[in-house]
Amino acid sequence: MDKFISLEKKSKKAQREHYQSQRGSWGGLNPVTRVVPDKKKYSRAATHQDARKIIAEM
Repeated sequence: MDKFISLEKKSKKAQREHYQSQRGSWGGLNPVTRVVPDKKKYSRAATHQDARKIIAEM
């Protein structure tokens, strides 16, 4: 059985390995905060998309 050594006394490399083993994955999610676009704000791209839809229907 290995002798217990506190995390503070271990080397930086060993500490990094310990913390890395504790971390999980995001399961395919992007951890960046997503912002819902303001519906009242004018969006030039949205108007272009609407125009393309109207032209495609013709």
